[in-house]
Amino acid sequence: MGKAVFWMKQFKLPRRLRNLLLVLAGNALYALAVDMFVLPCGLITGGTTGLALIGQHWLGISISTFVMISNVIMFILGAAVMGRWFAFNTAVSTFCYPIFLELFSWIPGIGDMTRDPMLATVFAGVMIGAAIGLVIGAGASSGGMDIPPIVANKFWGVPISVVMYGLDFAILIGQMFFAENREQILYGILLVLLYTIVLDKVVLMGHSKIQVKILSEKSDEIRQLILKVLDRGCTLLHAQTGYARNEWDMVLTVITNRELAKLNHLVQEVDPQAFIIIDSVNEVHGRGFTLRKQYK
Repeated sequence: MGKAVFWMKQFKLPRRLRNLLLVLAGNALYALAVDMFVLPCGLITGGTTGLALIGQHWLGISISTFVMISNVIMFILGAAVMGRWFAFNTAVSTFCYPIFLELFSWIPGIGDMTRDPMLATVFAGVMIGAAIGLVIGAGASSGGMDIPPIVANKFWGVPISVVMYGLDFAILIGQMFFAENREQILYGILLVLLYTIVLDKVVLMGHSKIQVKILSEKSDEIRQLILKVLDRGCTLLHAQTGYARNEWDMVLTVITNRELAKLNHLVQEVDPQAFIIIDSVNEVHGRGFTLRKQYK
């Protein structure tokens, strides 16, 4: 998924077109996961799909039809409360997901990939998490049951994640009444946990960087190497050692994962006794990352 985003950025696609393609890809992947693993293996899940499974069992409404009706209702609610821009961002997801769901169901053998519930849970969790991550990464909402948590957060300040987990848990309980066995409930919980974890990873993919703090007597030499060899910016922070109370400059810089080994090598050549602190940061904005470098 990260390579797809990188490819589109390299070829300078217009931002709105790139986001549209990501939203379409995310919804297609979500529908594919449901048709390949969730429905054939009788998995229970949260979100709009889980609600649709309840509707199919008690009301006899097809999954795609129920999802379409539910998404339209939630879309209207979101548009009325959150405004036109929110409506524009979620419109594609609202209408495309049930269409993809119906189209993929016509593919011969789509549900014959596996009948092992554990394999189905793992692959469905990874695919659904990646799918939602693509949509959110494009600055859109996947629609459906994502909208009530956003509305609740706006009016009552309730954390979105709390409402989402509450809704997913309630939907899972609703499916417990017609689950074939108790193991399905456990698989459903595992599925929700998996796609939540993968979602977080995909949203942050390509944005995480490394923050490095270097405390050394030779901070000026290290600063020059970072500027000239790595072509990265840095900041000098005044610091005082705790034991000897020596006053040195601490070098603070942000680099990519691939540059970490090179930076370590440069620092060790200048000062093998340097004290280095390495942290992972989720996202960085500014020149050299989200803005072009000034000189290169």
